[in-house]
Amino acid sequence: MSWFKKILGKESKEKLDEGLEKSKQSFFDKLSRSVAGKSKVDEDVLDDLEEVLISSDVGVETTLKIIKRIEERVARDKYLNTSELNLILREEIAGLLSENNSNEAKGYEIPSQDEPYVIMVVGVNGVGKTTTIGKLAHQFKKDGKKVVLGAADTFRAAAVDQLVIWSERVGVPIVKQAMGSDPASVAFDTLQSAKAQNADVVLIDTAGRLHNKINLMNELSKIKRVMQKVYPNAPHEVLLVLDGSTGQNAFEQAKQFTQATEVTALAVTKLDGTAKGGVVIGISDQFQIPVKYIGVGEGMNDLQAFDKFEFVDSFFNK
Repeated sequence: MSWFKKILGKESKEKLDEGLEKSKQSFFDKLSRSVAGKSKVDEDVLDDLEEVLISSDVGVETTLKIIKRIEERVARDKYLNTSELNLILREEIAGLLSENNSNEAKGYEIPSQDEPYVIMVVGVNGVGKTTTIGKLAHQFKKDGKKVVLGAADTFRAAAVDQLVIWSERVGVPIVKQAMGSDPASVAFDTLQSAKAQNADVVLIDTAGRLHNKINLMNELSKIKRVMQKVYPNAPHEVLLVLDGSTGQNAFEQAKQFTQATEVTALAVTKLDGTAKGGVVIGISDQFQIPVKYIGVGEGMNDLQAFDKFEFVDSFFNK
């Protein structure tokens, strides 16, 4: 199909294929079992396919949309072989994502502007938030950008320490305060520092506690308000980090955070080593927020700019 454009470099595409291997194997094992002994895509096959998609963490609503599209195609083409099902799925899922999420993320590109591009990074503890910030800093620096980090997750010493390690590893400055300091104060200081250094990109880490959504909402709102004293348009992006290996739990976190703050982009981490890669398809469809990055490995360069067509291509490429 015309929409399968190749934008990833060969090495990145190979890494994506490799990172999705467990998800693919699990999916195709389920799919082959569900169509075993059947030659025609009929109602029974579609019922089995629905179960396969849901159990592959694509999500109920997105699965129902995909099944509806395939039903329409079966009605139109009258006879479809089960041997064609892989290609049909690839085309229909790509088509669905193409229609539903026209706001395509640009990955590591940042708009040209007279002030630093401020990214506030949110997400619950343990999803790979701090690691994602470190990898983003590395990529931006590699692209020639001047980066400043802000350690505004002041509730966990481990979070600040980890971000300090990343700042040293990548070679970018970090702004931090004592444990228990006001996160908004750290964010303010970070932006003041970025202004003084004429930085291009600012990455602000925040605490990810969902047990009290009102507190989370108030805290994130306060961080935003204080940052806007330095740059009225800050933050330019609110990036929600989700752990892809948690499957449906990632959906729930996305719901909670999109209710607590205005999330403008998503990063889905830990897709390598899990069979739950289908969650990216559901999240990309359901939340109408661009998935901007996906994590497909531990390495510094293994946080990839997400392209939905490349992802679907890799997911369905045996």
